[in-house]
Amino acid sequence: MFHHVPVMFEEALTYLAVQPGKVYVDGTLGGGGHTGAILDRGGAVYGIDRDEDALNAATARLAGQAGFHPLRGNFHDMGELLAAQGIEAVDGVLLDLGVSSFQLDTVERGFSYHQDAPLDMRMDRSQPFTAAELVNTWPEADIAAVLRDFGEEPWAARIAAIIVEHRAKKPIDTTGDLVAAVDAAIPRKIRDRDKGHSAQKTFQGLRIAVNDELAPLSQAIEDAVTLLMPGGRLCVITFHSLEDRIVKKTLRRLENPCDCPPSLPVCVCGKKPIVRLPVRGAVKPSQVEINQNPRARSAKLRVAEKR
Repeated sequence: MFHHVPVMFEEALTYLAVQPGKVYVDGTLGGGGHTGAILDRGGAVYGIDRDEDALNAATARLAGQAGFHPLRGNFHDMGELLAAQGIEAVDGVLLDLGVSSFQLDTVERGFSYHQDAPLDMRMDRSQPFTAAELVNTWPEADIAAVLRDFGEEPWAARIAAIIVEHRAKKPIDTTGDLVAAVDAAIPRKIRDRDKGHSAQKTFQGLRIAVNDELAPLSQAIEDAVTLLMPGGRLCVITFHSLEDRIVKKTLRRLENPCDCPPSLPVCVCGKKPIVRLPVRGAVKPSQVEINQNPRARSAKLRVAEKR
């Protein structure tokens, strides 16, 4: 059975301030590591995941633990999912964004560039749209935009051109096919000099596009805060600058929603702070954790408390 200790495990639980008898939402259930710890501390958890395989694996792992309520769906729809269970408010929400270890380590899902597999990348396998469809059917300019805007890939235009060139000869059906296109696009001396895998940013960009990870994120954070009881906390773990920037801006806006012109001596818009930020900036993983788990290197944790 899959088991993995999540990134920033202790920090997330500490800042979530778990208490017995309280109700929490794990909006990105994954392998159930965070949820299991909350249950062990006496909390009840509504665990949400759009990945049916992950949901089933976590449910099997946590079977028999009182207070666990698995829900199939996207945390973007958290309010509706909880309303259907008769839940109108909760004491804490945890979001561990991006691809899960369960998905990365399941080779056939196509999230990893380290092993050859079908080019899938769907977090919800009931949706028809895959990464293979994107790279084999989208115009070159649109592929380049995805790699540039979502992958922050400086070689986006060149990679998109090579993808189109390769697919004209043979469909790009596997992760290995995609890695070969990336390697053909980026000069060897650049690949040897850069840290990390040459296809890392390309895979990130495609995954974000396939799963529509960024566009609904700000509203989802606002919805999560709306669900919190006064004093309840939202903890969000991010893994790249694009999602972290959205989280940071959204929380700062909720902390200070006033939109009066700076020239006014006093606020007249009437908009009051909705959250306070117990931690200024982001909490980062310890060097010990990074040494033990390199996936933690880019992680950041941001915390908000409902006023």
